[in-house]
Amino acid sequence: MKLNLLAAGLLALTATAAVAQNINGAGATFPYPIYSRWFNEYNKVHPEVKINYQSIGSGGGIRQVSEGTVDFGATDGPMSDQQIGEAKVKTMHIPTVLGAVVPVYNLPGISNDLNFSSDVIADIYLGKISKWNDGRIAKDNPGVNFPDKAILPVYRSDGSGTTYIFTDFLSKVSGDFKDKVGKSTSVKWPTGIGQKGNEGVAGMVRQSPYAFGYVELIYARGNNMPYGAVRNKAGKFLKASTEGVTAAAAASAKMMPNDYRVSITNADGADSYPISSFTWLLIPLQSKDAAKGKAMKDFLTWMLDTGEAEAAGMTYAPLPKPVQDRVRQTIQSIH
Repeated sequence: MKLNLLAAGLLALTATAAVAQNINGAGATFPYPIYSRWFNEYNKVHPEVKINYQSIGSGGGIRQVSEGTVDFGATDGPMSDQQIGEAKVKTMHIPTVLGAVVPVYNLPGISNDLNFSSDVIADIYLGKISKWNDGRIAKDNPGVNFPDKAILPVYRSDGSGTTYIFTDFLSKVSGDFKDKVGKSTSVKWPTGIGQKGNEGVAGMVRQSPYAFGYVELIYARGNNMPYGAVRNKAGKFLKASTEGVTAAAAASAKMMPNDYRVSITNADGADSYPISSFTWLLIPLQSKDAAKGKAMKDFLTWMLDTGEAEAAGMTYAPLPKPVQDRVRQTIQSIH
């Protein structure tokens, strides 16, 4: 009897091991906090599936999924037509949530909430505005006594979707920035110092008096860093919020193409936060392992049914319902 029970137990363990799935992904740091939570929570209700995710930046995520070294990728900057054409593994872009990139700064002795015009931010990174007491910064912030100190611009040194969003915005508002720097996950910055990851940029700005940088909103809030309001297309200074990101998505989502590759920076509307973006998972059209493909398909359905409700609490905005409805249909094509 004991031998029979032991045999049955071994068979059960063997069966469990046979269906257990370890799914590996890599990519954007921008959505890492919410992806980490989602993957952990999904594992609690589906213990047979463990989703591992490395926060290495969007450029790394695109490269690894394109080469087939991970089961999925993640990016904040959609793949270019060239990247799609050269990829060994064909993928689909699945939007997951929306977020905001914010300008962060370290100004000792100044507690005011600061405003930054879009052209001012562009010219800080072009090296045209090099001092905190520059008249153009002062004009946006009447009554603030800025120090006669050099600005230290901090940027991402790795291939970064956060950089893509930021440079996409700056290329729309500054012709000079578009011509000299352009938009990409990795660009040649005219001035400043580079750091790896949102974490690296946040850390450098925090420890460097008079520094100026850009990070995803949750990293600014998580590190208790001051971040500025940005002048939007309607001429209104707005601090980043889920409401402002949602407004930007609503203004732009109508133009979303079938492959979901859309930019919503500098969106129309008085309530639209101007440095907003979707973020995407890159899912192979045909998984090398059918069981993993089925598990990812199930996870994405769980994400829409359950995960989206957690977005706002983590300073992300959930997908607009019309986009959720479209994504639900799209994931049916995953094999």
